Amino acid sequence: MRQKINQARRLVVKVGSALVTNDGAGLAIEFIAEIARQIAALRAEGRQVLLVSSGAIAAGMQRLGWCVRPHALHELQAAAAVGQMGLVQIYETCFSQHGLKSAQILLTHEDLTDRLRYLNARSTLTTLLEMGVVPIINENDTVVTDEIKFGDNDTLGALVANLVEAEVLVILTDQAGLFSADPRKHPAATLVSEHRADDPALEAMAGGAGSRIAKGGMLTKVRAAQRAARSGAHTLIASGREADVLPRLAQGEALGTLLVASATPLAARKQWLADHLQLAGSLILDEGAAKALASGRSLLPIGVTAVEGNFERGEAVACRSVDGREIARGLVNYSSAEARRIASKPSAEIETVLGYVDEPELIHRNNLVLR
Repeated sequence: MRQKINQARRLVVKVGSALVTNDGAGLAIEFIAEIARQIAALRAEGRQVLLVSSGAIAAGMQRLGWCVRPHALHELQAAAAVGQMGLVQIYETCFSQHGLKSAQILLTHEDLTDRLRYLNARSTLTTLLEMGVVPIINENDTVVTDEIKFGDNDTLGALVANLVEAEVLVILTDQAGLFSADPRKHPAATLVSEHRADDPALEAMAGGAGSRIAKGGMLTKVRAAQRAARSGAHTLIASGREADVLPRLAQGEALGTLLVASATPLAARKQWLADHLQLAGSLILDEGAAKALASGRSLLPIGVTAVEGNFERGEAVACRSVDGREIARGLVNYSSAEARRIASKPSAEIETVLGYVDEPELIHRNNLVLR
């Protein structure tokens, strides 16, 4: 399985607050510079990397002179607003030293559960990757309450891995990985090198809370790995203080803990599409489009003869043959009103008809499953 990691082309890397803020002492500029260098090395190998970075609240606490994480929501949000300024500035400086452009993306969990916002976020991130930009993603702590009350950026990392169909989620922490028991209480505990992500016994191994700086602990990392595995991504949990940890992990070296997913990203995604979506409408396809879908291609507007129902961008619709038989279903890139206007037209005319173009396909093949 470690050799499969070596073949991964798209990775999501999550770095925790303890690393980014040097255990709460302030932004760890040397660590951030080192992570930027390692990501640049992965990019030079042809890999795409998205960075999920904690640290805004912890950095804000340091700037505001707070030694203990506050409990009041408005104070946590204020700390995030102050800290985010310094955090993104340092990342931008460090990546630019390697000739890389970076982009700040602030998300909430709602952005990844609402179908319209899900597709918008996915389009933005995949476009940035195609442009060679490194997305730096964080929870939008200044407005959201979920992360501060219940969640963590480990979970966000798993959601992003699902969003962009990454093969690997790397969670860098201040621990060597997952141990068979809490090593602080059980000195005989051993490092778990490789395990199935869906094994319920993992949670018992990972019991324990986070630190005074970080919200999550090892338990949140195990649960994030389980979530990522449901979308087909393998998870690596390793120490961010290990020299050249990212290139070594990407090469398949046995560092940290590998939690293995049982399905491929695309297979798991298509299973989700097949089983769990309510359909908001239908697209009637001509014979050529039906054959194109059967051969694994995307649905283009030129192959659609009629649009039924009312739906918005990002909703699930059925793709039907002229006799009404459902041959596929997927997440549509245009609303029903837009789809009616561009139906039977080549993708090159979408901008002429609508005045803009979001995607050349009505449904991308990765968002489509055959029936």
